[in-house]
Amino acid sequence: MNLKVLLPFQVFADKANVSRIVAETRDGSFGLLPHRLDCVAALAPGIFTYETTEDGTVYLAVDEGVLVKTGADVLVSVRSAIAGSDLGELHEAVKREYLTLDEHEKDVRTAVEKMEGSFMRNLQEFNHER
Repeated sequence: MNLKVLLPFQVFADKANVSRIVAETRDGSFGLLPHRLDCVAALAPGIFTYETTEDGTVYLAVDEGVLVKTGADVLVSVRSAIAGSDLGELHEAVKREYLTLDEHEKDVRTAVEKMEGSFMRNLQEFNHER
């Protein structure tokens, strides 16, 4: 199979000769082999696995997304993905990524609060001038 994993702004992985794929949906995980019928699946956040003779078994921690299999082509579109060949290392990478996201989220909230405060002050000044 030919596997392509897409993120919103880049191609995360483009692999040929994939022998098997395991993906997770809200109803559980399922496997894809080369001669499986075409399908579409909504992916849940979790571990996405594929195997090639060149790379062996590769694990991806993925956010929610969509998987489409047509013929030998499998297209996966997800919000974010982190690759790893060891589940322990992947777990640590996901934890680091989410800690970074939490810090970024705090920074964004602080900026929005400042903007809201400035907007309210300007609105009050405008009302007093009238």
